[in-house]
Amino acid sequence: MLTAMRAIWSGSITFGLVNVPVKAYSTTTDHDVSFHQVHDADGGRIRYQRRCEVCGKKIDYEHIDKAYDDGDQTVVIHEEDFEALPEATNDEIEVVQFVPSDQVDPVTLEKSYFLEPQGKSPKSYLLLREALESTDRTAIVTFALRQKTRLGVLRVQDDVLVLQGMHWADEIREVDFPATRSRARISPKEKKLAKALVDQFASDFTPEEFEDTYQVELRKLIDAKLEQGDSLDTEATFGATGSDDDSGEDAEVIDLMEALKASLDRKRGRGRSSRSTGTAKSGRSTGSGRPGSAKSTSTSRTSGASRKSAASGRKGSSGGTSEKGSEKGSAKSAKTTATKSSGRSTRKKTGTSSSRRKSA
Repeated sequence: MLTAMRAIWSGSITFGLVNVPVKAYSTTTDHDVSFHQVHDADGGRIRYQRRCEVCGKKIDYEHIDKAYDDGDQTVVIHEEDFEALPEATNDEIEVVQFVPSDQVDPVTLEKSYFLEPQGKSPKSYLLLREALESTDRTAIVTFALRQKTRLGVLRVQDDVLVLQGMHWADEIREVDFPATRSRARISPKEKKLAKALVDQFASDFTPEEFEDTYQVELRKLIDAKLEQGDSLDTEATFGATGSDDDSGEDAEVIDLMEALKASLDRKRGRGRSSRSTGTAKSGRSTGSGRPGSAKSTSTSRTSGASRKSAASGRKGSSGGTSEKGSEKGSAKSAKTTATKSSGRSTRKKTGTSSSRRKSA
């Protein structure tokens, strides 16, 4: 089935004085099921942040440089340093050699791209394709992609030119397994049986005959869970989702600690507001014995004896915990509950004392 493709590169193939305008498309797509990480307790989305290990701050992508670590020292390479290097954004695929196709070792090959002819006439494209097919040769090329200079091959597949990247020679590992040099004797009978086994499995390769059974069963499992209602509301558990970006920039993530602190601050603010309507915030003693500044209400203008009575009531209801200790402890849910209880008890007692004075 044909699917819409998006060009990842455009430029020209050059060999001699011939110029072939083309666009490049990835030859493959990934059929694997894509997963997110979630909290096993509530299904909430797990997100990651780029944080500096020196200052501890969350860093935006535009403020991130690259660094090379040689073991003892680290060299930071800034954007302007990269810009001073030879440009790796050339829009040409330059043919440097035509070699016999059997000289290209498959182990050197990597990702491949379909090349589509561009321009008013595809004649130069067809000419290069014909030259490769008639000579049974492969073109060795150099090109630039994603800010890297690359080595590659040009070959023909189903009437389409295919560009396939290659590893550089120094990237291919040398191998020497001692067991492969063994002089173990293989009898003629064993050779005959091995050949018969090969003949038994001999066939023409048809890729469509093979199926990724794990992915098939995985999709069946997912579909079954959806049909049974064994699922979560995406917006409720994952929050607002942004579009994924190939450049690797993160979507805005929620800082859990900041959210918790903000929630506690709002909770403390509401608690202080409700307490201040029923009783004054107590003046804290200074070194000279004078009471500290306090935000007063109509009730707070009562005598010092009334304030002592209110303070005594607070101590009695909170088990001797001071208001300062109560505020510090409000970050913990158990102490928050105790503080609320203390506030209600204090307002009740203060209100009772006030009404008694009025009636007197």
